[in-house]
Amino acid sequence: MSDTRIPLAGVIGSPVAHSKSPRLFAHWLRTHGVRGHYIPMDIAQDDLAQVLKMLPKMGFVGANVTIPYKETVLGLADQITDRATLIGAANTLIFRPDGKIHADNTDGYGFMENLRAGAPEWDPKAGPAVVLGAGGAARAVVSALADAGVDEILLTNRTRVRAEKLKEDFGQRVQVVDWVQAGNIVDGAGLVVNTTSLGMTGKPEMRVPLDGLRPGTVVTDLVYAPLQTRLLKAAEAAGCTTVDGLGMLLHQAVPGFERWFGPRPQVDQATRDAVLA
Repeated sequence: MSDTRIPLAGVIGSPVAHSKSPRLFAHWLRTHGVRGHYIPMDIAQDDLAQVLKMLPKMGFVGANVTIPYKETVLGLADQITDRATLIGAANTLIFRPDGKIHADNTDGYGFMENLRAGAPEWDPKAGPAVVLGAGGAARAVVSALADAGVDEILLTNRTRVRAEKLKEDFGQRVQVVDWVQAGNIVDGAGLVVNTTSLGMTGKPEMRVPLDGLRPGTVVTDLVYAPLQTRLLKAAEAAGCTTVDGLGMLLHQAVPGFERWFGPRPQVDQATRDAVLA
């Protein structure tokens, strides 16, 4: 790219007005003194393929992808990373100079970086990991936990068939447990991860019994609105280490920013403050 072109990037979804990514990228662009812009793009399903073809011609170097297009973009990309293929979704697109679209998934990376930052003492071998939910976020989390060396992942979902499909794709270390038993598997877990939208502002509360939580267990919730969910409050009261969901959003954006704009940004308190402002 010539020096006269200002790099553009953005987040594609529908709806997308609620996204915190524009605030995050604006903070990093300012911090690093980069001449670039990052914008929210609410794109209709029927226009998605055409828009993706046009963006590189308009000076876009890449884009984040959010609901409901994370799966769809895989069919529109020219190159897909192994982890995006395994997860079955992409959240980061890189527009190459030759016009090809490269699709990646950094959700698992963001999850692990957030977990390590918030609970550095967590040991992948310290008992099974309990994963609540079996959607796209759960697939990224299970993939990341398997890569980190967790031997046993207990997966539970309100619709069991979705959990079974995930087990099929990820193999023996994933065990499916009925949703009604979710409270029982929390007892003895080394890690508990909520990947569902339960507890999010405007969604039903998490009703899973949490009295099995014990000190030493690490509990993290991918929901970050509110930052302190019922799950995290209960975990804190039980003496667990808790990790909120905002860090995953921040960390998953690091590789994209670096690819599109050059500098590798830091996820620090100033970053959190800028996004929560």
